[in-house]
Amino acid sequence: MKKVLIINGNPNEDSFGTALASAYKTGASKKGAEVKKLRVADLIFDPIYKGYTYDRKDLEDDLMKAQELITWADHLVFIYPNWWGTMPALLKGFIDRVFLPGFAFKYKENSAMVDQLLTEKTARLIVTMDSPKWYYTLFQGKPGHNSMKKSILNFCGIKPVKITSVDQVRKSTVKRKRKWLSKIEKLGYQVS
Repeated sequence: MKKVLIINGNPNEDSFGTALASAYKTGASKKGAEVKKLRVADLIFDPIYKGYTYDRKDLEDDLMKAQELITWADHLVFIYPNWWGTMPALLKGFIDRVFLPGFAFKYKENSAMVDQLLTEKTARLIVTMDSPKWYYTLFQGKPGHNSMKKSILNFCGIKPVKITSVDQVRKSTVKRKRKWLSKIEKLGYQVS
């Protein structure tokens, strides 16, 4: 049975991302996956990384629990909005504080390379945005997608990372949002 952790990185509880997270959970549960959800905005932690201390005893209880859930999961699903080309500050702070050396990767002595500690995990990014996907791709170069996929998740050994961009959300009709919810539920069902 696949173990799936859905991480909702939208600070707004009533966002479309919350509905997308529920749709993904519904699909994955229908497939028989064990699904847990984590909403970053519900956690109590300081999102500001303050230096090069990597001691896990410095982590708040909610961040320790987040690390336990990430360790438990086979498949991570990050759902968040694209703000200013990338993720919300709260999600970035969560990543800064959780994906630490000794947990997500380990520095090699006398080397620029690292040992990846989150291998054998896969991920999906479900990113909402108001701009059209083609604009984000052609004119902005997908900075947030690239950062999350390559500089964070791949760096820690999480592969493959698939990306679904839910674009033009602000202008979406109810009908279009229903189609997106149906598509995301199907993506959840396809997790294997």
